[in-house]
Amino acid sequence: MNSYLHENLTHKIIASAIEVHKYLGPGLLETVYEECFCHELRLNGIQFERQKTLPISYKGLQKDDCFRIDLLVEDAVIIELKTVEKLLPVHEAQLLTYMRLSQTKLGLLVNFNAVLLKDGIKRLIL
Repeated sequence: MNSYLHENLTHKIIASAIEVHKYLGPGLLETVYEECFCHELRLNGIQFERQKTLPISYKGLQKDDCFRIDLLVEDAVIIELKTVEKLLPVHEAQLLTYMRLSQTKLGLLVNFNAVLLKDGIKRLIL
C-alpha cells in the first residue's frame, strides 16, 4: 500500500475513533469502545479483522495463540485499543511487537480514556 493510501486509511480510522469518542466520551471499558469502534468502521465500509491471533515461531516451537491483535484494518494497519490514564512505553512496545511479528508497517495506539482523543492517539511506523 503506498503512502497516500496509508494516509487516507489512517485518516478514516482516526475519524471513526473520534466519532465513537465524541458519542461515548472517556471512562468506559475497552470492550465497549472496541465494539462501537468496529461498528463505526463497518458503517464506513472499512474492512478489518477483530481479535486476530498472531502466531510466533521459535527454534521449532510453533505457538498459534500467543498474541491477539485488537484490530487489523485492511491488512495494512494494526490498531491497539487502550483505556488507560496515559499511554506508556510498554503500550508502544506491545504494538511494535505485533507490527514486527506480522510484518505490518503501520500501527495506531488509540487511548479512548483521553479527554481529547487526538491526545490519546499515537502513530507508529516500522
